[in-house]
Amino acid sequence: MNSYRGNTSRRTVVGIAAAAVIVGATTAGAIGAAHDLSAHGGATRLSGDQSKTLKSAIDGGRADNVILLIGDGMGDSEITSARNYEYGADGRFPGIDALPFTGQYTTFSLTKDGKVDYVPDSAATGSAWATGTKTYDNAVSVDIRGKAQPTLLELAKKRGLKTGDVTTSEIQDATPAVQVSHISARSCYGPVKTTATCPEAALENGGPGSISEQLLKTRPDVTLGGGAATFNEKATAGKWKNLTLLDQAERRGYQLPTDLASLNQITKADQKKPVLGLFGPGNLPVRWTGPAATIDGSKKPAERCKDNSARPATQPSLAAMTKKSIQLLDKGNTKGFFLQVEGASIDKQDHAADACGQIGETVDLDEAVKVALDFAKKDKHTTVIVTADHAHTSQIIEAGSTSPGLTANLLTNEGSPMTLNYGTSPSGGSQQHTGTQLRVAAYGPQAANFVGLTDQTDMFFTISRALNLKP
Repeated sequence: MNSYRGNTSRRTVVGIAAAAVIVGATTAGAIGAAHDLSAHGGATRLSGDQSKTLKSAIDGGRADNVILLIGDGMGDSEITSARNYEYGADGRFPGIDALPFTGQYTTFSLTKDGKVDYVPDSAATGSAWATGTKTYDNAVSVDIRGKAQPTLLELAKKRGLKTGDVTTSEIQDATPAVQVSHISARSCYGPVKTTATCPEAALENGGPGSISEQLLKTRPDVTLGGGAATFNEKATAGKWKNLTLLDQAERRGYQLPTDLASLNQITKADQKKPVLGLFGPGNLPVRWTGPAATIDGSKKPAERCKDNSARPATQPSLAAMTKKSIQLLDKGNTKGFFLQVEGASIDKQDHAADACGQIGETVDLDEAVKVALDFAKKDKHTTVIVTADHAHTSQIIEAGSTSPGLTANLLTNEGSPMTLNYGTSPSGGSQQHTGTQLRVAAYGPQAANFVGLTDQTDMFFTISRALNLKP
């Protein structure tokens, strides 16, 4: 199916506490009455004074459930370019843009000697919201001295809540890893790498094991993503010595779906039979492909993105994984749950200067946010939070303009060219993170705490209060 799909550019005004939708500016053939963006007030997004609706939406109480959705590398530029492409400049994401309380948070990390590092990585930033503690790049939920810090997922389990950890990356990657493991280097996925790089954590040295082994021990009720290849490695010590991690998982009672069909067959997930879904050997294939960013890419005709033929129909989408996780965590649950969901390859495609890959993954995340928000509005006791871990390099520049960086020229939903620029690495290199503050938005109990400027570590305490955790 072509990704154009007759998409409409919509101007949608979403009520603060309701799902009221007003459809406005459209491209030809779209639903609803078109309006003139050039008219006085033609591009406004507010339907009037929002003070009363904002006031009525403030809820300082406790939540039964918290769903935290992370767009890895999803800075304001990544959100804007994806919105422009899929919904138009005057459009609105039905998920990401529908959360009523919006603010910004700072994301800096530290060096091992405690100095500020202005441009962080996913391990340090994930550790910040997962534990409330700033740390150094590459560290996974340990402080700058290497001491393990309790995570939101671990604390939620301790309080009797169900837990979930979902990603489109390898499940051992930094963002999912920060909730389930504590280790000095994010690359220590399995026993082989841990022995070489993180010997203090290796089982044969009396440590807690690799990220994968710690995940099995932490035992979230639901874990979904890629990373199956690491589970072919064998434990080096302990009760499961010489067994592959996959065999170990099976013997420890895990349900092991490998595709959408087998995931859909699962009807229950708990500590007796947790779910470990491994849907690919590594990171999961992305949604869209398109023109490569090149030195002269801005001068080429603007193109639409295409569906990725390498993405199998058997692979569950992020929205499908989110929906299934919520169903499994909510079913028969009287105590509540904590679920983290990551759209991982916004970052990975930004590193690769792949505009269509990056945009498609942002659209994927938005669909997952919509699933979470729909559940929260019906449940009325769920907090939904959407943010990113760090900013990234892509910038929207004047269409067709000359740039010393790599550029890609895309044709948006509105039929206009949009040029994305990547200027932090030469062709063939990896584009770099950037250090700007990030958008954070929320709905539900404690959501108003994200308004204004906060720090990434504040999220740990806000979620802890919402769920009555005891750090």
